[in-house]
Amino acid sequence: MSELRVVAAAIVDDGRVLCARRGVGGADAGLWELPGGKVEVGEADADALVREIEEELAVTIEVTGPLGASLLTRPGRDLRLVAYWCRLVRGTPVALEHQEIRWCDADACGALDWAPADVPLVSAVVAALRRDV
Repeated sequence: MSELRVVAAAIVDDGRVLCARRGVGGADAGLWELPGGKVEVGEADADALVREIEEELAVTIEVTGPLGASLLTRPGRDLRLVAYWCRLVRGTPVALEHQEIRWCDADACGALDWAPADVPLVSAVVAALRRDV
């Protein structure tokens, strides 16, 4: 079985994390996720994440450290989601590929309906946001 490597950004600003609602159509449509995307062959995770966030949200980020990973088994392919803590360097996020984006504090983040691969990562984000308050 093949494995698809995907990276996600926990972009934190002022005690809130940027959450993105997946577009219509495709897997997990309408569910929330940490924004990001597929890692291309030969591409480093951080480079892929900076590129994907620029494409999806029209902003520049800096990857500041690892957050964690999750593995989701789906028919025909496993999805390995690797998340990183990030900070916004330039721009204001715009939902170019998502239904909606919003900045959420720990409580609001915990109340969203998350895509399955993001669920274990969001628990760590919520815990970190609560510690930093």
